Amino acid sequence: MELWHWGAFGLFVVFLLLLDLFVFHRRAHTPTLIESTGFTIFWIALGLAFNGFLWWWQGSHAGLLFLTGFLVEKSLSMDNLFVFAVIFRFFHVPLMYQYRVLFWGILGAIVMRLVFILAGISLIEHFEVVVPIFGAFLLYTAYKLARHTGGEVHPEKNLLLRFGRRFLRVARGDHQQYGQRFFVREGGRCCITPLLLVLFVVESTDILFAVDSVPAIIGITQDRFIAFSSNVFAILGLRALYFLLAGVMELFCYLHYGLSAVLAFIGLKMIGQYGAEQAGWIPPHGHLISPAISFGVVAVLLGISVLASMIASRREKKLLEMNACSMEPEPLWEDWQEPAQSDPGSGLENGSETDPADQSAHGVGWPKMAVPTPPEAERTKARSA
Repeated sequence: MELWHWGAFGLFVVFLLLLDLFVFHRRAHTPTLIESTGFTIFWIALGLAFNGFLWWWQGSHAGLLFLTGFLVEKSLSMDNLFVFAVIFRFFHVPLMYQYRVLFWGILGAIVMRLVFILAGISLIEHFEVVVPIFGAFLLYTAYKLARHTGGEVHPEKNLLLRFGRRFLRVARGDHQQYGQRFFVREGGRCCITPLLLVLFVVESTDILFAVDSVPAIIGITQDRFIAFSSNVFAILGLRALYFLLAGVMELFCYLHYGLSAVLAFIGLKMIGQYGAEQAGWIPPHGHLISPAISFGVVAVLLGISVLASMIASRREKKLLEMNACSMEPEPLWEDWQEPAQSDPGSGLENGSETDPADQSAHGVGWPKMAVPTPPEAERTKARSA
């Protein structure tokens, strides 16, 4: 890949970021469901369009590698949305200001992905033994994901947050007072707003996300351009996807199992590829498992986890509805008692088991039942006898 290709792609990404910041979201507002859905479809369609261009330009091999990396990174991003939601909830950030934090957080994530991908691939080229180490790290990450049970996130323990509160001047107001600004002047001094502290926490979590995802994309392809571009297009739509799914992330209760299986598959593939090459057996086309098969495995594993999550959520909803129905109040004792004397003009005919008034009020009248004698009344009758 020539240098001007990287420059053209970089300018295209900058154009998309400026378009998103100054055109799509020029004013701070709370994104609606329709708006978030539309932008999510737009970013996914843009990534698939670039995949089609890459397929036409460099062939099906490069296209399948890009598509696999795009799918894996998008799925990992969905699993990370929960952490963003916890951070915003902890700092009480209004929805209308969350998009700005996510924008700059995504910009930082793109820069970190570029550095990590270039460094990781260069490391592999100089020290091939790093390949099985990355594979083992992916297996460990898969193990952690499989044991994930929705553990608590503690933003207050973040190192960058502690640094900012201790060594920087933090404005004393709240988010409503400062809006989406990161810097204000108080008492003639420049201060950072609480929103910038939130950005510190988001950026630090982006570093952790990059540590998990970069070995995964390197396990899929070691082509720098394909690895970076697939990550970029998956990350660009993360903001819209957050507002679309942040409120329903609990519906994807089994997604982390699918991601765990995907990371384990990629890790085993990296270790197997290295072992085959060390044994002197060169796989066909340089791949132990072809890109087409890898994409199929990734798609099936993620599809099964999403389908299982949907089935589990639907079943849980039915159980909640059944429990709500079973908790309906029982009729009171007085509702089952018949009148002491029936009024001849009440409309109760001989042989009739229901009161027409009850029929008109309830559709079906209560059946006339013999009222059992209370135990105290029975004992009184026995003593009088």
